[in-house]
Amino acid sequence: MTSATRSFRSDLSAVLALGLPLAGSHVAQFMLAVTDTVMLGWYDVVDLAASVIGAAVYFMLFTFGLGFANAVMPLVATASASADDTDVRRVTRMGLWLSAGFAVVVYPVFWFSGTILSVLGQPPEVIPLAQDYLRLMGIALFPALAVAVLKNYLAALGRTQVALWLTVSAVFLNIALNWVLIFGNLGFPEMGVRGAAHASIWVQVATVAGLALYCARSEGLRRYTLFQRLWRPDWQAMGQVWRLGWPIGVALIAETALFSAVAILVGRLGTLELAAHGIAVEISAAMFMIHMGFSNAGTVLVGRARGRGDTDGLRAGARATIFASVCLALGTMVIYVLFGGQLIGLFLSPDEPARDQIIALGAVLMMVAALFQLADGAQVVAMGLLRGVQDTKVPMWIAAFSYWGIGFPAGYVFGLVLDWGAPGIWIGLVVGLGTAGALLMWRFWSGRAVAV
Repeated sequence: MTSATRSFRSDLSAVLALGLPLAGSHVAQFMLAVTDTVMLGWYDVVDLAASVIGAAVYFMLFTFGLGFANAVMPLVATASASADDTDVRRVTRMGLWLSAGFAVVVYPVFWFSGTILSVLGQPPEVIPLAQDYLRLMGIALFPALAVAVLKNYLAALGRTQVALWLTVSAVFLNIALNWVLIFGNLGFPEMGVRGAAHASIWVQVATVAGLALYCARSEGLRRYTLFQRLWRPDWQAMGQVWRLGWPIGVALIAETALFSAVAILVGRLGTLELAAHGIAVEISAAMFMIHMGFSNAGTVLVGRARGRGDTDGLRAGARATIFASVCLALGTMVIYVLFGGQLIGLFLSPDEPARDQIIALGAVLMMVAALFQLADGAQVVAMGLLRGVQDTKVPMWIAAFSYWGIGFPAGYVFGLVLDWGAPGIWIGLVVGLGTAGALLMWRFWSGRAVAV
């Protein structure tokens, strides 16, 4: 075995060791929303509708705030690699500060959400419940963002297992609290969708408390004294996190909004098309979480190499990250092509009258989703690599242009103008995400963003 082969295997092992637990943590986080949806579906349709509308509003705001948490990862990775313990502490604390400030600034949106939903024409019977839900979820926003900050801090230091197990534990805690508070078991009042929101608050508080305790007490982390003088502002470090974080948040919002807009386009085609689209998106989202884990691993490895001033190591870590993501995409493509229809069928009742029609349409979407895997994997991994070298502003513009200047118009033309239907709209998604992936990869490998 040559030294180059040994080095690549070492880099790939590092990507997997970091990326897989992070992917598992992302999947578990995703399952928190799924358990809310399922359990409210068992409770009442109106409460379920309120949670769906409320969760959409909450997720948009959470996604933007996540930009500051995601900025912590490359900053900590670079600082730790250059043995700057003080900077590790400073940027993480200011990530918490910015997350808290963001939660306070946007809370009026939660409080006055009833008026906003009314203007948007939502069903009158749903609005009061959705407003109650959102007023509570606004309280959950800061602990949820603090969880993200601490998870990224730990990931940058190579401590991914604790975040995985705490997030998995949070799913089971959420199920238990939902059972008690939604349905009024064990002598508690029956609260429906409000119970789900109360459960979310306690789950996020418990998770952030567990992470904070680990960060403060764990051997090897005590030297960072993360919470020492937490109340003191550090304007220079805050500026670093702000400058890196807000473009990340905008890019995340641009992608999230694209998928929401695509759902609206598909909804214009009919109920069956929307059902097939919704199932195919859920399946694709689960695989996307693994690509996101690899993207995070790439951010850490590239950020560490940047901190060491190791250009060769930086590029080697990037190659290993891309290799892992491509292998995942190729394996997923085979599964989607061969078993796409069967996967769609798992989400449908055998008694569903339109089952065969939905499966037939969904199987076509899964064929397109096979290409989608390469495009989506490329853009999210490239974005992670660029964050590792602390380049976020130009990637934000590239992403917004690719998603909205190319992807959405292409989907509209292919799907509605040329009448290719839902598959045409998905082809537009592939074009937009593929453009983003190509441009972002070019930016990274051209050296324009690499300033080691």
